[in-house]
Amino acid sequence: MSADALPITPARFAAALPDLSLASLYAKAAELRNSIAHLQSSNSQLEPFAIDGDVDCYEAIQENKVVIERMLERIELLKREVEERGVRWVEPGEGNKEEDVNGTAEGGDRAAEGREGGETRADGAGGAREREQRQNGESQQREEDDGVFL
Repeated sequence: MSADALPITPARFAAALPDLSLASLYAKAAELRNSIAHLQSSNSQLEPFAIDGDVDCYEAIQENKVVIERMLERIELLKREVEERGVRWVEPGEGNKEEDVNGTAEGGDRAAEGREGGETRADGAGGAREREQRQNGESQQREEDDGVFL
């Protein structure tokens, strides 16, 4: 990232979320958590040098802390989007182990992941919008089969 580049604002980030599937929202949260873990690891490695007076290391730690806070804010925005769809946000390592294994919730019901309109479901049924996008992609793929893909 160049020094002149600015991160996307929380408002713009949140505005992009409604178009994403639940799987994409959870994947983005996982990506952010992974980045946070790497930044925290970097801070741990830099800390002894900062304590010894290395100003560059101290500044790098402070910058990493700002980035971590921004990433945590984005995870909260992802959580809010999932919950606005009527789905319970599940943190990593949280949840019913049986549900994790077989996809059933308490009472034996299949766990739905999507909005009430049925956009995305854990059982793979998907919703109207996803089916339409999948069909459009398949027909476009058939039309483009003669092209070169990079």
